[in-house]
Amino acid sequence: MNALAPWAVLESASRGRVHPEPTPGIRTEFQRDRDRIVHSTAFRRLEYKTQVFVNHEGDLFRTRLTHSIEVAQLTRGIARELRLNEDLAEAIALAHDLGHTPFGHAGQDALNHCMRDHGGFEHNLQSLRTVDTLEECYADFDGLNLMFETREGILKHCSAANARTLGPLGERFLKGRQPSLEAQLANLADEIAYNNHDVDDGLRSGLITLQQLDEVDLFASCRREVERSWPGLGGRRLIHETIRRMINAMALDLIETTRAAIDEADVANLEDVRRAPRLATHSDAFVVRMRALKRFLHENLYRHYRVVRMTGKARRIICELFDAFLADRRLLPPQYQRRAETDAPRAIADYIAGMTDRYAIKEHRRLFAVDEIH
Repeated sequence: MNALAPWAVLESASRGRVHPEPTPGIRTEFQRDRDRIVHSTAFRRLEYKTQVFVNHEGDLFRTRLTHSIEVAQLTRGIARELRLNEDLAEAIALAHDLGHTPFGHAGQDALNHCMRDHGGFEHNLQSLRTVDTLEECYADFDGLNLMFETREGILKHCSAANARTLGPLGERFLKGRQPSLEAQLANLADEIAYNNHDVDDGLRSGLITLQQLDEVDLFASCRREVERSWPGLGGRRLIHETIRRMINAMALDLIETTRAAIDEADVANLEDVRRAPRLATHSDAFVVRMRALKRFLHENLYRHYRVVRMTGKARRIICELFDAFLADRRLLPPQYQRRAETDAPRAIADYIAGMTDRYAIKEHRRLFAVDEIH
């Protein structure tokens, strides 16, 4: 492995953990973070949380878990090429969706609506809350006690009001500073991953077609490249070969553009990264191509009537669960009843956000179906 770049996050210069612990021995501190995330309850639950398609709709569609693994693989590879801290980048990528609700963005929007008079709900903040407070694994502290830089990377967005409550972790949002390049890359790798696997899942589901995608320049150009190399290739092999070229093109553009931005900003160390404008980015020309792909997915997949029907059900399930628990806290499990004594809406949001798709459906049935008595 090449030596880390001068602007990479160094373990020796880290701001450390909230609760001091002995050094991990054979692992680095950021490897320990990665391992704690992988062994957490919240990480396991991602297996049964929606990406686009609800988990029971098919075994081959992406879930939040497989998405997080794909983001981690991309982030680590790009970080290695840019000589950044791979372990930190991987840890951030694996943890970035830990606070996501069941039913994907529809669930998040519904829970945010329910919490509109109680501080709102945002899944990045919930991911941080999960690793800082909600995980119950260790005898000495709540949460996972992750390194400052890992927690910083998990928190991609934050309002000024919320930032003021977060102490040192919220300072960058108030001062207009940037997170590490490792965190910036994880954010963009997330976008690369979901754009491409949503194309794959959309084709697998039959909700979008190859003919429709030929209208998207990025997909069409990669498909033509495949067909030149393998005339007559079709089916899953054609789709896979096309999508892998799309991912490669996005990753290479990100690497080259970010490297050029680092040079142009004359970055010498991590402090320069924090003071500079955001350095991890795509080229202007590639941004146009990626926006066209995202626009296609919004118009043809995310707004497809079958997806909209499921997201409508998801919103009703989330909102009806929230209202029922708020009206009668005795319906909550005992540990959440205790939390609800100090802040009932937030305790309810924690409970609902931690649910898998199928658990939320079952819990809704238990509360509202007349043939369920337990």
